[in-house]
Amino acid sequence: MDIWEKMYKEAQKLYNPHEVSDFVYANHVVAAVEAEDGQIFTGFCMEGTCGVFHLCAERAALFNMYQFSGQTKVKKVLAFRDKAPYGGSSAMPCGACREFLLELNAENKDAEFMMDYDTKKNSESRRTNALLVGRRTCL
Repeated sequence: MDIWEKMYKEAQKLYNPHEVSDFVYANHVVAAVEAEDGQIFTGFCMEGTCGVFHLCAERAALFNMYQFSGQTKVKKVLAFRDKAPYGGSSAMPCGACREFLLELNAENKDAEFMMDYDTKKNSESRRTNALLVGRRTCL
């Protein structure tokens, strides 16, 4: 089992879309990150109707990585809804997640995002730098 498959299986355990309340839903998107030391950390999204309370699965996984290991450097990121990333923008992280990844550790510019799980080709994944065209240069 390769690392992408391990990450997928770990994140898949969290996939359980449901309404938390009339205003909040959770587990519609799940994610896994591989930390620098090879550990896998997962997270799920929580979103509210007010527009302010949104936590993406990718950032939740990054928070868990830091909280439980103190690590900030990421090798790989995988996020999906009801099925594995299948190309195009199906696994494209939002701008806030991309920005947070780089602000967490500037070396995360080389983190790899799985864009098409079925092919698992490097050409079907993207590095963080390629996803932040025109990014401000504060790092």
